[in-house]
Amino acid sequence: MAGSLVLASASPFRRMLLENAGIRFQARAADIDERAIESRIESQGSSPQEVALILAEAKARDVATAFPGDIIIGSDQTMSLGARVYHKPKDMDEARDHLLSLSGQVHQLNSAIVLIQGNEVLWKHVSSARMSVRVLSPEFIDGHLRRVGEKALLSVGAYQLEGEGIQLFETIEGDYFTILGLPMLPLLAKLRDLQVIDA
Repeated sequence: MAGSLVLASASPFRRMLLENAGIRFQARAADIDERAIESRIESQGSSPQEVALILAEAKARDVATAFPGDIIIGSDQTMSLGARVYHKPKDMDEARDHLLSLSGQVHQLNSAIVLIQGNEVLWKHVSSARMSVRVLSPEFIDGHLRRVGEKALLSVGAYQLEGEGIQLFETIEGDYFTILGLPMLPLLAKLRDLQVIDA
């Protein structure tokens, strides 16, 4: 299948995952209003997995207009605890609130990928991971946030599992790449299937 790969994301983590896998691609951030799309689809009763898929497709479609003929990788991640869907914290107070609410609970990360070429959706996929947070004291959370600083604002859960965020957890069920926001094994399998990368 012809066409180069374009990652529709500004995420340094997603770029790193593709680079580390030896994939040749360009990156272009999508210019969409994620919160506006989320509020519309959440009011329609969409599940957190569906929200992730819809946002991933919206990002891919936005970037596809600038790269006709190329294969666009759209991706998005939602985080949910029961009916509550979380967003990236706006400030450190909100990061603290996120961590307090996750303490002693099991939340879910949903990572979606949509591949688009032109106007055609080639493939959709969503993977989920279950994250069990140990009981955290407010004092521990305050100290943790002081140490990690503004990095807490870079992810929806206010933690980075690949850094000190690992200290927040008791158990994790799911794929590491799903947790980082790009389920690499199913993506690589599909790219091989499409003959975009060597099989």
